[in-house]
Amino acid sequence: MSPPASLAEHIQLAARKAPASLALCYSEQTWTYAGWLAEIELLASALPAANAPIVLSGNSFELARHAGACSFRNRAFFPVDHTASLQKTTFEIDQTLHDVALIISTSGSEGNPRAVLLGKSQLDAAAAASNSLLSLAPGDLWLNCLPLYHIGGQCILWRCARAAAGVLLHDGFDAARVASDLTKQPVSHISLVPAMLARLLDLGIRPPPSLRVTLIGGAALSRPLYEKAMAAGWPLYPSYGMSETAAQCATFDPADGPWHEGLVGKPMPGHEIRIGDDGRIRIRGPQVMLGYLDGSGLDGDGWLLTGDLGEIDTCGRLTVLGRADDMLISGGRNVHPQEVESCLAACPGVEDIAVTGLPDPVWGDLIVALVVGPVAPENLLAHARNHLPSAALPRRIHHFAQLPRNATGKLERAVLRRLAAEVRP
Repeated sequence: MSPPASLAEHIQLAARKAPASLALCYSEQTWTYAGWLAEIELLASALPAANAPIVLSGNSFELARHAGACSFRNRAFFPVDHTASLQKTTFEIDQTLHDVALIISTSGSEGNPRAVLLGKSQLDAAAAASNSLLSLAPGDLWLNCLPLYHIGGQCILWRCARAAAGVLLHDGFDAARVASDLTKQPVSHISLVPAMLARLLDLGIRPPPSLRVTLIGGAALSRPLYEKAMAAGWPLYPSYGMSETAAQCATFDPADGPWHEGLVGKPMPGHEIRIGDDGRIRIRGPQVMLGYLDGSGLDGDGWLLTGDLGEIDTCGRLTVLGRADDMLISGGRNVHPQEVESCLAACPGVEDIAVTGLPDPVWGDLIVALVVGPVAPENLLAHARNHLPSAALPRRIHHFAQLPRNATGKLERAVLRRLAAEVRP
C-alpha cells in the first residue's frame, strides 16, 4: 500500500496528469488543476513562517485556498466559523502530533464544540474509501454547499483532489442557487443534510440526469423524506460519520437492499464497528482521529467511543438509533426522541418536527413535540396513538415557524428544551 498523500500532493498529481481539467468553480470563476495549483502555491509562499496552525474564518473560497496552501507548507489548518465559540488562537503543536493536517470543530449540537486533530493519513484514507464507494472519477463534479469549517465540506476538497474531479463551491446552502446550478452544471455528486434535501423537494426540484450520488449525512433521515426524495428520483446514499472519523465512515448503498430509518449501511473498508453493553457505537479504523486538542480521545486499543446508540444486523450493517444523552424516561420506559420524531414526521401537515422532554412529577420526562406545519394538534396526537406506545405520546404540542438547527442541519437539543420550557401549556 502506498503511503498517504497530502491534499497538496493530490493537487500536484492532478495538475500533472490532467492540467486542463476543472478543479474549482466558485462565483462564476473557474480554475483548472494547473491554475488551482498556481493559485495555492502563490498563497503558500505568502504564509507567515511559523510552526503554529493557521486559524482562519472566511468565505468558502478563502477556506478552500488556505486548505491547499497550508498543506503545501505542511502546516495544520484550522478553519472556523466566525460565530464559533471556540477560542481563535494559535498554538504550538506537540511533537507527538507533528502530522496534524487539519483541526476541525465538532458541530456542538450536543454541547460545547471540541477541536478534532486529523492527519493526512486519516483524511487520505477517508477520501480513498469514499471515492471507491461513490465512484468519483476524473471529470466528475461535486457540488459542495456544506460549510468548510465543518468536516463534511473539507472532506469534499480531499475527495475531489484525489480523484482529479471538480468542486462546484458554494458559500453555504441556498436552495435557489443549488437548484440553478443543478440545471446548468453537469453535477455528478452532491452532499446534503436532510433539511437541505427537504427544502429542495419543497421547491419541486428534481435531480438532473448527470447526478449519480446524493450523499446524506449530518442528521437523521426520516422515512417520509426518504420516500419523497426517492419518488422524485434522487439517488440517495444515507451515511454516518463525524469530525472524529474524517466524515463518512459508514454508508448505505442502494444496491444493498431495502432501507429503513436509521440504516447507514456497512462501515468503510478497514473499519470495525461494535456496539457496547451500554448500546453506544464504538469505531476503530484508519479514518479515526489522532485525538482532541485537549489531549483526550481514543482508548488504549484505538477505539473511539461515540455518543450514539446503534444496532448491527446480521449483514454487518449499522443502524443509528440516536444520541445516548437524548434518551428520555417517560412513565418508566426509555423513549428516544428520534423514535418519536420519525413517527410524527409521517403525519400529513408536518413539515418539520422535534421532540424533547420536560421534568414532570408523574411522567419523569414529559414528552413535548415542537412542530412546523399546518397539522392540527388533535390530528398529530391521533397519528401518534396509532403508532406509538402510551409512554411515547406527546403530552404537549407546540407550533413554531422553524426549529433550531445548526449549519449542518442537526437539531440543537439544548435550545429545544429551552423553547419547550418557555411555552405556557
